[in-house]
Parts: sequence; C-alpha cells; structure tokens
Amino acid sequence: MKSAVFYGKHDLRIEDTKMPEAGPGDVLIQVKACGVCGTDVHIYEGDKGAAEVTPPTILGHEFSGIVVRTGELARRYKPGDRVCIDPNRYCKSCGPCRNGYAHFCEHMTGYGTTVNGGFAEFCAVDEGQVYLLGEHTTFQQGAMAEPVACCLHGIDMCGIQPGHQVVVIGGGMIGLLMVQLARLAGAARIALVEPVESKRMTGKALGADVCIDPVHEDVKAGLKANGLCWVQAVIECVGRPSTISQAIEIAGPKGTVMMFGLTGPDEQIAVKPFEIFRKELELKSSYINPYTQQRALDLIDSGRIDVSSMVAEVCGLDKLKDILSGQELRAKGKYIIAP
Repeated sequence: MKSAVFYGKHDLRIEDTKMPEAGPGDVLIQVKACGVCGTDVHIYEGDKGAAEVTPPTILGHEFSGIVVRTGELARRYKPGDRVCIDPNRYCKSCGPCRNGYAHFCEHMTGYGTTVNGGFAEFCAVDEGQVYLLGEHTTFQQGAMAEPVACCLHGIDMCGIQPGHQVVVIGGGMIGLLMVQLARLAGAARIALVEPVESKRMTGKALGADVCIDPVHEDVKAGLKANGLCWVQAVIECVGRPSTISQAIEIAGPKGTVMMFGLTGPDEQIAVKPFEIFRKELELKSSYINPYTQQRALDLIDSGRIDVSSMVAEVCGLDKLKDILSGQELRAKGKYIIAP
C-alpha cells in the first residue's frame, strides 16, 4: 500500500509498504481522509510532539475511513462502517489511568506517533479507539473530530460562562474552532487576533464579534474600542512565546490564560510575576483529548460547529512533504490528505 513514512527530521518518503494486519481486537480501516496537524509539523521538524516518535513510522493521527476487515475478537464494528479514531490509547493500569487522568498515561500508544497512523491507504486500529461517523458527517469532517475533541478539553478548562468576554489569539484551524466553542459556551463578546485577512474574514463568519490585525493595529486599544474591557479568558492558539506574553497582558482581573498552541519543547517565555499577581490570573494548558471524541462528533454531525470553512485543500500523499515544510502553504488553512 502507498504510505508516507517518516525517517527523521525533514525525511519523509512516499513508499509502498506492507498492508497492516488486523489483530484479534483490531479493525482494518481504509483511510479516506487524514488531517495535517501542527503536531505533524513539529515531528517533521525534529521536535517532540505529544508523544515520542521512533522512526521509521507512518504519521497521521486525525483520520477517518471505512472498516474493511475486523479481528476475530472485534465485535463493535463491521465491514462498511464509516468511522474515525481517537488516536490515543491508554493502558488503563498505570497510576494516572487508575486515578482519573488517563491522558497522562505512562504507557500510551499513539496512532500516527508511537505506532503507524493514517497517512497511508490502510491502518489497523484497536476497536476501542474507533467511533462511528454520524449520518450527516463526511469523511473530511470526520477527520476533524480529533482536533475538535482537543479543543473541547481546552475550552472546558477555560471555565467560560454566559456573558464572558473571550479573546482568541491565532486564526488557524484551532483558533477558528475555539471561536465557535467559546460562542457555544455562552461568551457575549469574542475577539479574534489574527494577521491574515482571509482568516479574519472566516473568523467573523464563524462568530467572532471583533477581528484585529496585530501587525497593523494596537490590540489592546482595539479591544477596548469594541467593548472588551474585562477579558475573562484568552486562548492562545499560536504556540509562540510572544503571543503567550501578549495573552497574559490582555487578560483581565481573575482571567484565565489558556496556552493551547504547541510550542517547541525548548522554548521559554519571559513572564512578569507581578502582572499575574496583581490580576490573580490563572495560567493553564491543555493536553490532548481525554474522553471528548464523542462530544466532538455529535457537535459536527449536528451542524453546531463548522469544520469545513477552514479547509484549504484536499490533496494526495504526494503533496504532504510540501505542506509539512511549507509555512506559506499552511498559512492558507487546514490541509486534508486523501491517501
């Protein structure tokens, strides 16, 4: 089968690989759509993602497809079922798993990170990680369930209440999802801080009340001019030290700063403790997607959240290396690979 195999930093090869076999509790999925994630970019650049990657491996953890075969002990699904996956499989026996924090599992298996993933024509997956797509959900939308699930975990931690003011920094796919989830959580005023005009326009269409260009506008003045004078939550979706510092500056008294964007593992931020002290800020981060996959699928299938407007292009495996290495390409929006 055709696969995109990662061999190390900047070394991704499109190869013919052996068809995976479905183990006793697995289902074999014909991959129809697999999203290109920021984690894939970090791994391609030689950085650590959410899990350790040992090359050679097939990347891709946001995918959907059709069940073509099931193992002898797999009972939940049948050939022909339209499905997507939660890529993070927990051991259920380590300390974090046994104490309600399974997403910190000490022996986690990650499809597309620790084991082969969805940038291939087929992938064998433990049936416990598989979810049915709703009748109104396309394969491309189903591939977006995992990032929506991650955003749900983050938005839950922000504690947004009806009437709150929220600022989202970064209008990529994650930022645009956060704008919508903040609206669903009851935020009265939402601002999107994003330098790319097309993304600001999409953000406006998806529910942002105010869109500010941080390159050509004074962000704090723009927020104040538009009635965002006490920001209860700032969600940073870029993953840069400068935007994290900006989030701390923007947050109002008793506010929450959600550091959602994935930084490089060795990056550091310069924090003024007095700024946090005088406003009693809470600095939080959100790690993967513990038990939010079904909620994400239900939101997508109901149409309550739009996961299609931010997709720039659906393309084949042959373009994957260009996307991973091309910041200008990725700036256009989300890419979906159809193997």
